[in-house]
Amino acid sequence: MACLPDYAELHCLSNFTFQRGASHPEELVARAAALGYRALALTDECSLAGVVRAHLAARKHGLKLIIGAEFRLADGTQLALLATDRRSYGALAALITTGRRRAQKGCYLLARADLEACAASGLLALLLAGDGQWLAAHFRGRAWIAVELHCGPNDRARLDALREQSHSSGLPLVAAGDVHMHLRSRRPLQDALTAIRLGLPLERCAQSLYPNAERHLRARVRLAQIYPPELLAETLAIAARCAFSLDELRYEYPEELVPPGETPASWLAQLTAQGLAGRFPGGVPPKVQGLVEHELKLIAELRYEPFFLTVHDVVRFARSRGILCQGRGSAANSAVCYALGITEVDPARMATLFERFVSRERDEPPDIDVDFEHQRREEVIQYIYAKYGRSRAALAATVICYRPRSAVRDLGKALGLAPEQVERLARSLSWWDGRQVLPERLAEAGLDPASPALGRLARLAEDLAGFPRHLSQHVGGFVIARGPLAELVPVENAAMPERTVIQWDKDDLEALGLLKVDVLALGMLSAIRRALDFLGMRMQDIPAEDPAVYAMIQKADTVGVFQIESRAQMSMLPRLRPENFYDLVIEVAIVRPGPIQGGMVHPYLRRRRGLEPVAYPSEAVRNVLERTLGVPIFQEQVMQLAVVAAGFTPGEADQLRRSMAAWKRKGGLEPFEERLVQGMLARGYRREFAEAIYRQILGFGEYGFPESHSASFALLVYASAWLKCHHPAAFCAALLNSQPMGFYAPAQLVQDARRHGVDVRPPEVSASDWDCTLEAGAVRLGLRRVGGLSEAAASRIVSARAAGPFASAEDLARRAALGRRELRCLAEGGALAALAGHRRQAHWAVAGLRPAAGLLREAPLGETLLELPAPGEGEDIVADYASLGLTLGRHPVALLRGRLHDLKLISAQALGARAHGSRVRAAGLVTCRQRPDTASGVVFVTLEDETGTVNVVVWRDLVERQRRELLGARLLGVEGVIERDGDVVHLVARRLSDHSGLLGQLLARSRDFH
Repeated sequence: MACLPDYAELHCLSNFTFQRGASHPEELVARAAALGYRALALTDECSLAGVVRAHLAARKHGLKLIIGAEFRLADGTQLALLATDRRSYGALAALITTGRRRAQKGCYLLARADLEACAASGLLALLLAGDGQWLAAHFRGRAWIAVELHCGPNDRARLDALREQSHSSGLPLVAAGDVHMHLRSRRPLQDALTAIRLGLPLERCAQSLYPNAERHLRARVRLAQIYPPELLAETLAIAARCAFSLDELRYEYPEELVPPGETPASWLAQLTAQGLAGRFPGGVPPKVQGLVEHELKLIAELRYEPFFLTVHDVVRFARSRGILCQGRGSAANSAVCYALGITEVDPARMATLFERFVSRERDEPPDIDVDFEHQRREEVIQYIYAKYGRSRAALAATVICYRPRSAVRDLGKALGLAPEQVERLARSLSWWDGRQVLPERLAEAGLDPASPALGRLARLAEDLAGFPRHLSQHVGGFVIARGPLAELVPVENAAMPERTVIQWDKDDLEALGLLKVDVLALGMLSAIRRALDFLGMRMQDIPAEDPAVYAMIQKADTVGVFQIESRAQMSMLPRLRPENFYDLVIEVAIVRPGPIQGGMVHPYLRRRRGLEPVAYPSEAVRNVLERTLGVPIFQEQVMQLAVVAAGFTPGEADQLRRSMAAWKRKGGLEPFEERLVQGMLARGYRREFAEAIYRQILGFGEYGFPESHSASFALLVYASAWLKCHHPAAFCAALLNSQPMGFYAPAQLVQDARRHGVDVRPPEVSASDWDCTLEAGAVRLGLRRVGGLSEAAASRIVSARAAGPFASAEDLARRAALGRRELRCLAEGGALAALAGHRRQAHWAVAGLRPAAGLLREAPLGETLLELPAPGEGEDIVADYASLGLTLGRHPVALLRGRLHDLKLISAQALGARAHGSRVRAAGLVTCRQRPDTASGVVFVTLEDETGTVNVVVWRDLVERQRRELLGARLLGVEGVIERDGDVVHLVARRLSDHSGLLGQLLARSRDFH
């Protein structure tokens, strides 16, 4: 048998050429390695978005990866460019940036002149279509004509024509594949992607589809049958010239934050000393001073000072503008971050582990997450852009991928299915469904599972789920460089104006060790700042350790309180009964998948109640676990146990933490198991203890919660709980003004505030501002609650009212320059009651108003108004929900109580009085559905009626049997059994019923969470 030819594929698209490529970069690399290719060039169209994934896969499979990109110029010329070294890679990234920044998001625009400008950079060029003479003139000795043969009827003629072009231009020929997929079996998906891209059904795309499946990675024996041997050999010569690897990229920190005469190290030390003096006016505790010296030494060794200075500068700017902010995550393990004002967690009160944050062994940038008020974060973002320029700063990308619903919708259109069929099927898929579209979902949607067309849709949807759909901007991860960022990674326009994003996401940046500063948005910071403004207070004015606050928390009276308002947290609070700040730190962390899956929750609660003894196998272990009663709850404790009980270095312990975070996806904990167990045995610990610790580590998985992160969050838990406890009106108004945020919709926040005695008043043009305000201790809803009304219109109303009260709806319309639509929105929201009466009267009053101009602007209409009957209570409530999203009238369920009583459905208040084990039937508005990853398919549902809430547990088998009722009902009836654990009451569902028909047109929406 003849020896197979060696081959390097030089033209290959992944699915990061959106809606063209039909394989993941990792699939392409793995297949090329399996076929024995010498190299693979990833050449996505004007994009490097997939190269880091390909790079990691190539490292794993031992395959040489060539970095390149494909381009179509404005004149129709098509070519692929390949990077040979660091300089040419920078030119390639800059060229992509030029093309992307010149066009709107998702597009690019390049001309020949742009290629000519980077011709001297060392890039190699493959001509795919166009003028060979021009390319030869500018890329002399570095250009080829790509011969791409796909078993078509004209392959021989095409090869002859390309040979003629080679002869006339002087460009040599080279074999290439125009690869779009790793296997030919992806051809149906590639066809469907073409139809999606063109926005046409497949049957109308015939001329745009490839005639066969040859654009896959082909076996070398097949390539030898198609291409002359010299063309295959030329691929190796080109690949040999491409020596660049992404491992060569080196990040350089910004320099300008260091004053003249200072070094980064000296300036950071100076700022840290100043911060410590402010934090500890009575003298720095020795423990903290030692921590700071240790950290500064390690920071200097790794040369991370500019990173800390960069984050400090951003925080300094925010504080100068009165923007609340707080560092969290691993940064809160740092005494230096505390001194710089980046975090508020006092290292003197916490068991910090700096190696959780900065590690010599890890040798990569630390991770500092800083939360800012979500409604003012844009000021911080624009400050960063202004300080460093768009050439040096951009947001990281987030890859938006197809999920089952979006895959079904796009593929359904592509396959020409009826829109109503597609929509029915998409709606039958839940957020927890996997990638498969199961036959029962088709049947549930009223479709035929045996239909060939629907079977094809289901198969394609499974393949498409997880494919990248487009790039979006990260929630706040900024990349800031010393030099032009575009030479490190391409930059493109975001959908939002005044935003630019790089083409790599946070995982790509972490894989390459590149700096990311997280400028994140946190709604609760906005709410706390707004509430404090109402009260004329500052965060530091909130008194610590208030017993009334803890008493409220112990009763799970925490609607709206940061972090501890979820169903799971509210169930835990009466059992854990927090009494101090550190209890809140534990509360935040313990209701997480890590401690739950690691089996740590129940032992901790039993020990806390004195029902189980606390024992420690050694004094070293006691020092680590005593604060959590011998149960490891935090990531830092696992790391510290590895150090004190198994002999790990702090850096090795951090590697353990990182492996914990990834083991469910990638495996890789096995080497640590042997090391941990043997290390503990060698130090005299029993095997049972060692293996129990390892099982707990597995339970943590990727959900382990650091103590420092919990402490940062616990500060906000306490602050928000104090505001709710002592100033419920201000807290409610602040939450409403900070929407969207949190676990509860405005309707539930208002219901809760009213149960706490807060007087909530309706929006009214004669009294309301845009935001909700306080009136003598009452909350006046703002005009922001009126659906469809713009802030600009509300501002005109407020400005006009400042000149004097409105005499009538006509006077309002004239002085505030309101159009018919704006007046109609105000009438629908009941905001004209003081001027025009009830809703029907208000609609009549504004129906005939016309914007007047010129001399007629001030002329009164003088029309006699017709007196209309007032709407009924039910009509008003329906209108309230439609416009305001809430009602200040009776709860909707109160109007239905008689009907529900006839159906033997009791109230939440009556249910709360029933004994454990009682079988009951209840109903209420669905306000929340939650299906946590830890709950093994269990769905938790919250029902609300006029007397309170009911917490429902729906086990997995019932979820599957009654999905339609569970997911579709607005008014849900539940027959089940009462379960009590102290003050915690649940209704475990046995049967569900949908009573939404009783609600008529009422628009009551639930908030659904993973």
